[in-house]
Amino acid sequence: MQGLRPGVVLVLGGARSGKSAHAERLVEALGRPAVYVATGRAFDGEMAERIDQHKARRGADWTTVEAPLDLVGALDAVPPGAPVLVDCLTLWLSNLMLEDRDVPAESDRLCRRLDGWTGAPRVLVSNEVGLGIVPDNRLARDFRDHAGRLHQAIAALASTVHFVAAGLPLTLKG
Repeated sequence: MQGLRPGVVLVLGGARSGKSAHAERLVEALGRPAVYVATGRAFDGEMAERIDQHKARRGADWTTVEAPLDLVGALDAVPPGAPVLVDCLTLWLSNLMLEDRDVPAESDRLCRRLDGWTGAPRVLVSNEVGLGIVPDNRLARDFRDHAGRLHQAIAALASTVHFVAAGLPLTLKG
């Protein structure tokens, strides 16, 4: 596996593509304590189980910070030099939409924080949702559009972009 360079890394993929596990391996290969910024919220038992599975897979070496809404604040609170894995941007977008937040403004705020980042790696995981059919309702189309715009903006400023399918990473940039 290629070494992780300083800067911003975007890891995209479909549901159950292996993107989170790939991102975790990238960060773990650095061999130093890392921070996992979790954006998911357990609204039901099934989601709580998914969160527990992710925690168990990571183990106790990770520091977990829950940031369902204030992602920039969570990134700003990370100790200098610590690598970060954010999982995931699409859950963060969902949370913003559920709370009726200004999604474009929050996305811009995140991109401004990440733009030009040259410190310890910031690995951002997100679901690629633009490969399917056009959703049949406004809310789903808005979500897809917010995700697509955010992915494009982060990919433009990232040093590395990976796309994961069937557990296999493909480097799109870097």
